Amino acid sequence: MLQIRQALPTDANAIAPIMLMAMEDIIYYFIGERHQQKAITFLAHQIAQTGNQYSYEHIIVAEEDGSIIGQICLYRGDALEQLRAPILSYLNAHFNRELNFGNETQAGEVYIDTLAVSAAARGKGIGKILLLYAIDLFVYRQKEVLGLLVDKENPKAQKLYLNMGFKPVRDVELFEKELTHLQFSLP
Repeated sequence: MLQIRQALPTDANAIAPIMLMAMEDIIYYFIGERHQQKAITFLAHQIAQTGNQYSYEHIIVAEEDGSIIGQICLYRGDALEQLRAPILSYLNAHFNRELNFGNETQAGEVYIDTLAVSAAARGKGIGKILLLYAIDLFVYRQKEVLGLLVDKENPKAQKLYLNMGFKPVRDVELFEKELTHLQFSLP
């Protein structure tokens, strides 16, 4: 049976490889090398902590028969700088990386940082279920605006978001990728 629930710190090791699927190139850029296990370890550490953008505090998981099969990580856009600071500090201390890059979100929206489903659970609508959960919780109940970025080279994902009611706001270039900023809000 599928359960949608708030993530726990003890879920970090299960969430990390799933989250990495949504942002592999970005995490490899963060740590300075294409090393899957180091990337997973980095993410698992961040997920288990509080007060950063990848913290379990900001993650909702889809769990089936005791296994996490999907995750959505989202937080208030006006908190990005505060939530990013521990990530940048950790990267500097542990990977000798001093990074500076643009902001993917801003005040006025709850930002969907990552949405990913395990390879074994793809095609079952788990991603859509997580999105619908977030839309219900943040847009309909809390009257917030949901925002996300979608790669222009991923028309399948863009079509899914548009069909669900997201609207294009602007084009963005981040991490040398052309992205579209989409938002979902009440009419």
